[in-house]
Amino acid sequence: MGIEKGMAVLLDLIQKSGGCAVVDGGFATQLERHGASINDPLWSALCLIKNPDLIKRVHLEYLEAGADVLVTSSYQATLPGFLARGFSLEEGESLLKGSVHLAIQARDKFWETARRNGKRGYNRALVAASIGSYGAYLADGSEYRGNYGPEVSLEKLKDFHRRRLQVLVEAGPDLLAFETIPNKLEAQACIELLEEENVEIPSWICFSSVDGENAPSGENFKDCLDVINKSIRVAAVGINCAPPQFVLPLIHRFKQMTEKAIVVYPNSGEIWDGIQKQWLHSRCFDDERFGEDALLWREAGANLIGGCCRTTPSTIEAIAIVLKEQQL
Repeated sequence: MGIEKGMAVLLDLIQKSGGCAVVDGGFATQLERHGASINDPLWSALCLIKNPDLIKRVHLEYLEAGADVLVTSSYQATLPGFLARGFSLEEGESLLKGSVHLAIQARDKFWETARRNGKRGYNRALVAASIGSYGAYLADGSEYRGNYGPEVSLEKLKDFHRRRLQVLVEAGPDLLAFETIPNKLEAQACIELLEEENVEIPSWICFSSVDGENAPSGENFKDCLDVINKSIRVAAVGINCAPPQFVLPLIHRFKQMTEKAIVVYPNSGEIWDGIQKQWLHSRCFDDERFGEDALLWREAGANLIGGCCRTTPSTIEAIAIVLKEQQL
């Protein structure tokens, strides 16, 4: 395809969306609302094994809500994780590819129906293959602490991500989404991998943040973005699964530090306790507040806006309504 053509696909979607496209919302949250039990190291990826039809259903619900980008169910799907469950390497790779294929099938089914019924206001959605951080694989909240320890080197992170990246690229998504990256080292690993593997699918890299000022590691975001700015293969950079009140000031800061597109999809404002495996109630945003703030985020320079944990299709619908009204 060529990285330039891939970039053009994303930029075209943003342009068709009036400068700001809509990303989907909390995937695991919606699976649980449908009764799925995913309190497991594989998290939402457990449904790739147990209930793939439910994954497709959730993708369709987010498309109906107005999402322009579907993020796959592979955030916590890793080959070591599948091997630990007794699957062979080939079976694990098939499950990874399945996460992309399910999203593509949902997208294509929805798009054909929308065109046939003459529905207006929808774009043909792009599929972003989710690549969770090393901390997500550990399933201990490390992606919100940022320090993996001295034994986790750049090469170890590249080795961890490499085969999953290759398999997901082979499955044919439109984008790659590196999510909840907690430090500069892992961002560097992702960038070097994209270059070494000559990946021609555009990527975004999103950091988490626990203080609204820095990466979870305590590193300044400028240092992290300086690394990313050198890569022609990264189309967008931003924040995911951080409290929504952090988003506006971080957009302002990121706009000063990069010319890449800005992507933000915060959680509801609740705090995840990675040790106790539960959400702690905190300052939460309701759907109406998300919609109102999405306008502020767009005006500040965000080009892709969605939701992460504890957000739902109704959250994304609220965002889509206000953003699409601005196109009229």
